[in-house]
Amino acid sequence: MNRIIQGGLLGGMALVLAAHDGLAGGLYLYEIGSPDVGLAAAGYAARAQDASTAFTNPAGMTKLDRPALMAGAQPLYLHMSFDPDGNTSHVADTLPGGGQAADGDSSMWMPAGGMFYVHPVNDQLRLGFALTGNFGLSLDYEDDWVGRYYAQEATLQAMTIQPAVAWKVNDQFSVGAGIGILYGIFEDKMAVNNTDPLLGDGRLKLEDNEWGVQVNLGLLYEPLPGTRFGLTYLSQADLDFSDTPEFTNLGPGLTTILTNRGLLDAAIDLGVKVPQAVMFSAYHELNDRLAIMANLGWQDWSQFGKVDVSVDSINSPSFTTDLDYDDTWHVAFGAQYRLSPLWLLTGGVAYDSAMMDEDQIVPSLPVGETWRFGFGSRYEWSENWTIGAAYELAWIGDLDMDVERGPLAGRVSGSYDNTAIHAICLNAEYRF
Repeated sequence: MNRIIQGGLLGGMALVLAAHDGLAGGLYLYEIGSPDVGLAAAGYAARAQDASTAFTNPAGMTKLDRPALMAGAQPLYLHMSFDPDGNTSHVADTLPGGGQAADGDSSMWMPAGGMFYVHPVNDQLRLGFALTGNFGLSLDYEDDWVGRYYAQEATLQAMTIQPAVAWKVNDQFSVGAGIGILYGIFEDKMAVNNTDPLLGDGRLKLEDNEWGVQVNLGLLYEPLPGTRFGLTYLSQADLDFSDTPEFTNLGPGLTTILTNRGLLDAAIDLGVKVPQAVMFSAYHELNDRLAIMANLGWQDWSQFGKVDVSVDSINSPSFTTDLDYDDTWHVAFGAQYRLSPLWLLTGGVAYDSAMMDEDQIVPSLPVGETWRFGFGSRYEWSENWTIGAAYELAWIGDLDMDVERGPLAGRVSGSYDNTAIHAICLNAEYRF
């Protein structure tokens, strides 16, 4: 019994840590509080029509001739609900004191948005600044759901502060670069099976904040007026989290085992690697009213899936877990139509491939291939002010999950139905 308890608890800690390393960028967000939401990100690196280009492609800042400040509010609603099936085991489906465990609903609103500024210094030089978050996810299940021994709460998000510079080489070619300073937030909570109905479940909590650095390089080529090609590269960023697990309501048996193993007060180090990414975009004006745009992107999730976990205990050496993730590909197509001198309408569709096979899905990382559908509008309020609104549906759909980590956690089987993220974006830009 001691071996079962010890193996189950340590295995659970390793699984949670490894899975959350993937959660750092399970969704690399293109929704940053900018008009790109209304295009499903089509033309992301080539559009260069507002101050958000300071982040999406720093080289595009050379297309702005006046100082410009943009701010966007973008609440995100995550719809994620798990429905267990008959294969879910009694341990998972039944609460320690008796009673039915909850199915599993992690639907919630999440705040998001961005702020961007571009300042022309002279005809060739531009300086810029961006404040936003382009990766991360937060999950919050019921404490008594069937997968509580795998995850109850999971948060891994980051805010990016990025100064940027751009240089116009000639009328066709511009280069740009930004240094992104990432502030990462990690928090994880899971239930611990005490194997004693009178005690109920214990709880394990890990949390930490950390800083990282990411380089954002951009090129912009405009062979003809109204036709642009953009290329960006995001480097890998490292977030090195470390925390001593906080256990509560832990039974005497588990307390003794963890103490003997040197794990009760041992710090756990987790190196999260935000993957490198490449984006190529095109923008072309068919006439003075209609423009079309497209993306082709790549993200390096295969290397990201190799996770190093270090436990500061003599009895628990460091180990590496290869999550066997796949590189992902992104494609997008969109258009914008000038309805009148004051109104601009936008729309787009995008597809991102899955970074994992369905049999790799776990409660702390329920992600899959994603379709994005966006539409929006911009209104020229005055010579200086432009306001915009957009909506985007990021559709993940149904995800089957079947996990089993031994008798303490039990088997959790079922599906996440109609999984989706709804983005609502309101932004305003002021040109000085």
